[in-house]
Amino acid sequence: MSVKIVEMIAENVKRIKAVQVVPALNGLTIIGGDNNQGKTSVIDAIAWALGGEKYRPASAQRDGANTPPHLHVQLSNGLVVERRGKNGTLTVTDPTGHKGGQQILNGFIEQFALDLPRFMDANDKAKADTLLQIIGIGDQLALMDRELQALMDRRTATGQIARQKKAYAEELPEYPDAPEECLSAAELIRQQQEILARNGENQRKRVQVAQLEGQVSMLEAKVTSLKRQLQDASEQYAAVLDDWETAKKSVAELYDESTAELEQNLAEIDAINIKVRGNMERQRAFDDATTYEKQYDDLTVKITEKRRERTALLNGADLPLPGLSVDDGRLTYNGKSWDDMSGSDQLRVATAIVRKLNPECGFVLLDKLEQMDLKTLTAFGQWLENEGLQAIATRVSTGGECQIIIEDGYVAGATELPEPKAKQWQKGRF
Repeated sequence: MSVKIVEMIAENVKRIKAVQVVPALNGLTIIGGDNNQGKTSVIDAIAWALGGEKYRPASAQRDGANTPPHLHVQLSNGLVVERRGKNGTLTVTDPTGHKGGQQILNGFIEQFALDLPRFMDANDKAKADTLLQIIGIGDQLALMDRELQALMDRRTATGQIARQKKAYAEELPEYPDAPEECLSAAELIRQQQEILARNGENQRKRVQVAQLEGQVSMLEAKVTSLKRQLQDASEQYAAVLDDWETAKKSVAELYDESTAELEQNLAEIDAINIKVRGNMERQRAFDDATTYEKQYDDLTVKITEKRRERTALLNGADLPLPGLSVDDGRLTYNGKSWDDMSGSDQLRVATAIVRKLNPECGFVLLDKLEQMDLKTLTAFGQWLENEGLQAIATRVSTGGECQIIIEDGYVAGATELPEPKAKQWQKGRF
C-alpha cells in the first residue's frame, strides 16, 4: 500500500508560526488563505521534512522567532519524521522504536512528489523521457523514432528530387514534328546512292530503247532492199519488234525517285537530331520524375506501417494515464502537447506520472491552484480520490473549497497546537 501523510505539524518555518495539517488520505486537501499568510510555507515545510537538505529553505527560521524550526510528520506506514533546529536535524522513528535516517525516506518518497514544478517545468524531451522510463519502452521507441525520421527524411528528399525532375522536364522544349530517333548521315547517303543507282539503271534502259529503235529502222530498210533475205529478216524483225514492244512497256512503268527529301535531311540533320535529343531528354526527365514519385509513395507506405508499429508498441505499454503518449519525442495527452493542455490536465498528467514513478509514494504536493475554477477543482479532487492519491495543495482563497485556512502563520481559528497524533498513539490514545 502506498505511503501517505497522516499529519504534519510545523513551527517557526518561513512564515509559519504554528500550524497543524491533517489531510484527507485520499483526494484533495486545499490549504487556502490570502497572499503572504504562510500557505506555500506549509508545502515547503512538508518537502523539507521528507526530502531532506536539498529542500531546506534558504531562510528556514521564521523572522522574529525565538525558537528554531520544528517539523513533525506522521506517515501512514507508521513512521514519524522529526526535524529540529535551523539545520533540520533528522530523526525517523517507526512504531516499534527503531530509528533511521533520510535513506529510509528516500526508499518510498518520489522526489517529484515533493517538487512537482520540477517535472512540470521540464522541457518536452525530459517529460517524454520520464514517461518512457516508466513504461520501459524507451529504447524500442527511440529506435522506431530514428527509423521513422530516417524514412521521413528520405521521403522528403525523394519528393524534392521528383519535383525538380518534373519541373526540369516541363521546362525543356518539345518538338512534335521530330522523329523518335536521331538521324544517321551514313544511312541517308546510302539511301541516296541506292536511288541514284536505280535512276542510272533507268537511264541505261532508256538508251537501250533508243538503240533498239535505230536497229528497227535500219532493218526495215534492209528488208525493203533485200527482198531475197525476207524470211530471215522478217523473223529477225519480228523478234526485235517483240523485244522493242516489251522494252517500251517496261520503260513506261519506270519513274525516277527524288532525292530532294534526303538532301534536305542531310542538310538539316544536325537541327533534326537536336530536336530528337531534346525530346529524348525531356522524356528521360519525366521518367525520372515518375520513378522518384513511385519511391516517394513507397516510403509513405513504410512510414505509415512504422507509425502503426509505434502506436501498437505504445498501446501495449502500461501507461500511467489513458491517453498519454510520446509523439515526435514529446509527451502528449489525448493528442495535445504539454503547452496545449489545460492547467488541470497538466496537473493530472504530472500527478499520474509521479505516482507511477514510485507507486509506494501515495501523495503529491501542489502549489498555487488558482488556475483551476471550482468545477475543475472538484473534478480533479474526484479523480485523485478515485485513484487513491493524496494531494496537499495551496490556493489563494478563503472559500469553502479550502479545508484549511492560514492566517498570519496560524491555522485560522486555532489558538494552540494540539498534541501530535504520534504521541497520542504512543500513549494508547490513537
